[in-house]
Amino acid sequence: MNSQPLLEVRNLRAHIGTPRGIVRAVDGVSLTLDRSQALGIVGESGSGKSVMARAIMGLMPPRSGRSGEVTFQGRDLLSLTKKEKLEIWGNQIAMVFQDPGRSLNPVVKVERQMTEGMRRHLGVSRSEAHSRALDLLKEVGVPDPERRLSNYPHEMSGGMRQRVMIAIALACEPDLLIADEPTTALDVTIQRQILDLLRRIQRERGTSMLLISHDLAVVAGRTDRVSVMYAGKIAEIGSTREVFDEPRHRYTHALLGATPTIDHERHSPLRLIDGSLPDPTSPPEGCRFEPRCGQAVAECSTPGLQLESVGADHDVACLNPVAVPASAMSGR
Repeated sequence: MNSQPLLEVRNLRAHIGTPRGIVRAVDGVSLTLDRSQALGIVGESGSGKSVMARAIMGLMPPRSGRSGEVTFQGRDLLSLTKKEKLEIWGNQIAMVFQDPGRSLNPVVKVERQMTEGMRRHLGVSRSEAHSRALDLLKEVGVPDPERRLSNYPHEMSGGMRQRVMIAIALACEPDLLIADEPTTALDVTIQRQILDLLRRIQRERGTSMLLISHDLAVVAGRTDRVSVMYAGKIAEIGSTREVFDEPRHRYTHALLGATPTIDHERHSPLRLIDGSLPDPTSPPEGCRFEPRCGQAVAECSTPGLQLESVGADHDVACLNPVAVPASAMSGR
């Protein structure tokens, strides 16, 4: 059995040039993703989640740079040539973007968009690619797939377009699926259908998945592990159950406290996190959450804060972490 992680990210940095200065969108992120595992990446909008995904894929915008190590199946993704990237994209690593209306080509029919990757990477014939496209549309729940193959994207609903995007991503049976806010533009009912579909396919196919979202509820029951990002850094990472049940970082604790629950008292205000994300061109050198944290200590402003283990699969970058209840400790 291969014990090497499928994806290994070490000290990844992604910086973007702007008229105001260099935005340190991702600033020293390290994580691993095992085979057949789902890892959730959560945090406020602007925390660096999507930029991290694009840096892994090599889809950075102009006037940007990245450094560090990104190893996929033992291969360094940051050193690949354009030709080598095209061999991996869609074939071994696929991405589902948050807005299918902008990601699908509006002037190309669905069938061509679904089959061109199969024909290039798998070497199948036109008829084989057509049959496979039909099967994929059925698998992701698209009704009347034969007719949908001849549609243009604008002739389909938002939920249907997202299902087509997922089908395209799965066409070559990739080892890694990156889903970047895959339900942002959809209504609540369709959101749940798409998320449940992703989790089911990930489990049935044994695909590894990075599920990126600003919504904690999205990753709560659909991932094995979760990483909480804040201002370009990882604040906390560990098993989904432990991070949600026993959050140790003050930011994670505040995020969960600001999330409405079914037993929330009616008409009572939600708890808010005071302040806002720091200026990405000149963030704090110590803990990035320190200016908004009501429990910060003097050492929190010291540079060089690192993730520290607080459990078998639970790391946190906090000098004054939330205490674990005695009842939880006795139950271990």
